[in-house]
Amino acid sequence: MYKHPLKDREKMSPQEALAILLEGNERFTQNISAHRDLLNVVNITKDKQHPFAAILSCSDSRTSTELIFDQGLGDLFSVRLAGNIASRKAIGSLEYSCKYLGSKLIVVLGHSGCGAIKAACDGFSGGHIGEITKMIFPAVEAEKTVKENRTSENVTFVEHVCDLNVKTQIDTIWNSSEILRDLLNRGEIGIVGGVYDLQTAQVSFPDQYQIFNADHPLVQN
Repeated sequence: MYKHPLKDREKMSPQEALAILLEGNERFTQNISAHRDLLNVVNITKDKQHPFAAILSCSDSRTSTELIFDQGLGDLFSVRLAGNIASRKAIGSLEYSCKYLGSKLIVVLGHSGCGAIKAACDGFSGGHIGEITKMIFPAVEAEKTVKENRTSENVTFVEHVCDLNVKTQIDTIWNSSEILRDLLNRGEIGIVGGVYDLQTAQVSFPDQYQIFNADHPLVQN
């Protein structure tokens, strides 16, 4: 249910933030949307923003997070880079959103059929695109189940690398940001990973990629 864009966000838990995103994606898949007076929201947020979640997602034109999670102005702090890579500047943006804007949740969101993932699967490293694929190559190397046709033509291989890339970028965020580690250790934020399916419009958040405390196995490795 839609609420005032700044209401009760200080009291929101990371788990509640994730629930709001899941509810929004469910509305999106049913082709319905919460009613919002957007011009009123513009007025309310003109001097202050308080996004409840920060999302590192791909730049793909089909994956606008405000749309697929049915959120409005001021709800999400959106960081978009091809391959949803956790570059230093991306991590800095996430730090800003959580420490200074009060976001309760970081989402690393991959998607099916990702062009950056396919480029990495094919070993592409030319131009500035290579700066992106370089950060995805660890996920390609971590994929051990597919033995043959380890290229973008193999849908299964691409899917596996996409999933592993979400984990890889979460690892990078955790290992690179003392600010975000401290916030998670104090229970002020959570970090979750998910994948958006271009065919079904559904976002899945595997349990193993839902981190709400520093005891989670993913951040203890």
